[in-house]
Amino acid sequence: MSDVEYMLLALAQACLAAERGEVPVGAVLVGADGDILARDGNRTIELHDPTAHAEILVLRRAGKSIGNYRLSGSTLYVTIEPCVMCAGALVHARVSRLVYGAEDAKAGAVVSCYNVGRDGRLNHTLDVEAGVLADECSRILKDFFRRRRKK
Repeated sequence: MSDVEYMLLALAQACLAAERGEVPVGAVLVGADGDILARDGNRTIELHDPTAHAEILVLRRAGKSIGNYRLSGSTLYVTIEPCVMCAGALVHARVSRLVYGAEDAKAGAVVSCYNVGRDGRLNHTLDVEAGVLADECSRILKDFFRRRRKK
């Protein structure tokens, strides 16, 4: 599968999150062999857990699945640029590659506000591909918040 195809799967998870009333962020973690290790969307409200971002949930699920917290060789596809917490978790998990859709000018920790995982001071660096299906990823967030403000 291509980056676009995996991002479409992440977008599907974001749509499911929106249906649950969560901020529509979706993530898919793919192993070095191309197999999907985990997929999920935000669940902070549902789980009453501020750490239940889509990225964290897929890292947890994949780690349990393979029996190791180190996810070397994996690629994370996520619909928005990760926050500081999520970017830090990607570094600790040794995710090899990050592919994200929309930039997050207010909280993005990979390019927009910080360079977590790319500044060379940590013990692991991320290969980053930004902007895959950026318009679609941005639109789902904008539509969600537009509907929420109307309520």
